[in-house]
Amino acid sequence: MEPVTSTATSARRHDREILALALPAFGALVAEPLFLMADSAIVGHLGTPQLAGLGVAAALLQTAVHVFVFLAYATTAAVARRVGAGDLPAAIRQGMDGIWLALLLGAAVVAVVLPAAPALVDVSGASATAAPHAVTYLRISALGIPAMLVVLAATGVLRGLQDTRTPLYVAIGGFSGNLVLNVVFVYGLGFGVAGSAWGTVLAQCAMAAAYLVVVVKGARRHGASLRPDAAGIRACAQAGAPLLVRTLSLRAVMLIATAVAARLGDADVAAHQITLTVWSLLAFALDAIAIAGQAIIGRYLGAGDEAGARAAWRRMVQWGIASGAVLGLAVLAARPLLMPLFTSDQDVHARLWAVLLVVAVTQPVAGVVFVLDGVLMGAGDGPYLAGAMLVTLAVFAPVALLVPRMGGGLAALWWTVAGLMMSLRLVTLWLRARSGRWVVTGAVRA
Repeated sequence: MEPVTSTATSARRHDREILALALPAFGALVAEPLFLMADSAIVGHLGTPQLAGLGVAAALLQTAVHVFVFLAYATTAAVARRVGAGDLPAAIRQGMDGIWLALLLGAAVVAVVLPAAPALVDVSGASATAAPHAVTYLRISALGIPAMLVVLAATGVLRGLQDTRTPLYVAIGGFSGNLVLNVVFVYGLGFGVAGSAWGTVLAQCAMAAAYLVVVVKGARRHGASLRPDAAGIRACAQAGAPLLVRTLSLRAVMLIATAVAARLGDADVAAHQITLTVWSLLAFALDAIAIAGQAIIGRYLGAGDEAGARAAWRRMVQWGIASGAVLGLAVLAARPLLMPLFTSDQDVHARLWAVLLVVAVTQPVAGVVFVLDGVLMGAGDGPYLAGAMLVTLAVFAPVALLVPRMGGGLAALWWTVAGLMMSLRLVTLWLRARSGRWVVTGAVRA
């Protein structure tokens, strides 16, 4: 049996590592839902149709960007492995390949979204009053997608290098700029929903420029090439493919939920949009520990330290449970304050009261899910994550689609999201983590 003092020392070491990476990562991660929260709060006071339109457009925009979240997650794991193996030039070169891939993917997505915006909004189930606002917001915001993807890739590079402070500073600047621009464009200049979209685009472009300055300086310092390398870009795409499948499945869950909410009525989809905003804020907060897990697990495995990797994931699960419980209590306490922040519509308030309760009580489960997700990503266990999420989607989709047919409302819908879907993910991820099959050492996962 391992001595108690040795176990305690190991736990403290992991706590310090987790805190050093997770605290700055938390600040950077919450910037994205704060962007949307600021947009929702500002647009919500223009009217319920505008907020409902923002809700539909934001779900589509997040899907267009987040399906490529592997640009951050796979890059973090790959760079961290090379850091653990002591090869910094190769680590940064890996990151540059990810950034070039981000630019290529961003241009392709813009080319698809701009002409398809009306059809995408229609498929999402937006009402006749909300649809024009959704199309306007989506088309303008789509112009910022290349910058958003560059931010993802560059953030992954820095996380892999065990630097979560720089993303924090960039995120603070981006959120502050977004807030000011939105207020000026929406209210000062009277641009309405379009003003909110333009403010977000400009803020995202500024963030991407800041990241590129930092990464390029690091590449030059370590002698890493800045030129695009076709083989390296192709390797990044191949490594990210399983995570793309995993993320598409997860986004499908959220799109199905939004489509069901939209068919319940404008008040329901408006309340759903606010709930999604709160859910995203909580998810990114919990994901801060997962980000630490990606960087730490990748580094340990790159250095060949199996024992360190196993001890780290067990400690991070404890952090996930505790953090989820704290966040759940915070949501319960903040419910009376959150609702009037977004809208004065009493119909929306009535729906939010019950739905936020669902979100609150399921946060401890969410905490473990996000942590385990991060651990397996850090290990490069993408194929398993893809398969597990496909199984979850296959079970979730028919249940969610039956909610309106069974007479359920928005609260019932969110029980399928926060209860059923997250419980399924917990089971599949826990079984994999306990099996130890993800523990593969070396600078590159074989």
